[in-house]
Amino acid sequence: MYDCIIVGAGPAGSAAAYHLAKRGNSVLVLEKDSLPRYKPCGGGVSPAIAQWFDFDFSPAISVKVDSLRFTWKLEDPVEAKIDIKEPVWMVRREIFDHFLIQQAQQQGAELKDNLEVIGIEFKSDHWQVNTAKGTFTGKYLIAADGAKGPMAKWLGFKDRKRRLAGALEAEVPAEVVNKNMAHFEFGLLKNGYIWNFPKADGYSIGIGTFIGGEPQDFKKILDQYAQSFNVDVKNSKQYGHAICLWDGTQKLHTQNAILAGEAACVVDPFTAEGIRPSIFTGVLAAQFIHQALGGDLNAIENYSNAINEQWGADMAWAQKLAGAFYRFPGIGYKVGVKRPSGAQIMGKILCGELKYGDVAGRALQRLIPGFG
Repeated sequence: MYDCIIVGAGPAGSAAAYHLAKRGNSVLVLEKDSLPRYKPCGGGVSPAIAQWFDFDFSPAISVKVDSLRFTWKLEDPVEAKIDIKEPVWMVRREIFDHFLIQQAQQQGAELKDNLEVIGIEFKSDHWQVNTAKGTFTGKYLIAADGAKGPMAKWLGFKDRKRRLAGALEAEVPAEVVNKNMAHFEFGLLKNGYIWNFPKADGYSIGIGTFIGGEPQDFKKILDQYAQSFNVDVKNSKQYGHAICLWDGTQKLHTQNAILAGEAACVVDPFTAEGIRPSIFTGVLAAQFIHQALGGDLNAIENYSNAINEQWGADMAWAQKLAGAFYRFPGIGYKVGVKRPSGAQIMGKILCGELKYGDVAGRALQRLIPGFG
């Protein structure tokens, strides 16, 4: 009988495993894929996550970015070196995720990868987790199996509060001209943006829409954008996937179980940043499950409250900003991105040095005259 079974060895599950094991709890992590595994993702990570751990992430970082470049329909560029304490990390997820779960294993967490969970059952006071290779039991359960994982549904979360977004990404081997600069394009795409994030040996180029709207030819738009960097995405494998954006206050717990990571729909609705919020849920999941194991009857409910208050409150501002910006991107680019402080603000939000609540009110007044 484990103190906690975690389904999913992504950033949320691995962060939870690390902190639970570090506190002396017995932890089992079940992962359906063999690790390390490829994960389509731009790979931008806020350095703010370092505050939640006591080890050095350097081995898992590909490059660091301290400059941003924005364009509107590939023209009207804005470039800025951002005034931040620590540059944004760019990672390859197969390396970053594997590194994180290895840190958890060093604390005593047990990992079984290449093992898919096929069902779960609650037995009076614990969970039974069924796999193709036998069953495991745990007092508590963390569902960290991503946007499309089955755990949330099995736990009874049939109608999670979320906004589904679509993304298409490609990893392109290339000689990177400036490894310290991340690129963002607004205008070629409706209701979202295109990004090009540098890695040590190539680019992660992606496209995402965040507020719905008419279908668009992602592949054609992505190809057009990539050509501006003299790279060809047609010969690179492209990955389409759904993103679960935060869409308001929600319950993230049930009997002896909680949702974490993208299963909890915590992705930033403005930037689609997912790694930092996922890790944040994992850190809090470990904290509150440890309290529950110690006898605190309210701990699991307090997890939901903490995520809603500490992450959700700021995401409400991000959602308002996304709604205004992506509906009127031309105005947004002009009054937001092109402002002298625009790139600095964006950089500090990406790094976790600023919250949306600090700036969204003023930004919305510029985007929507009469707002507030």
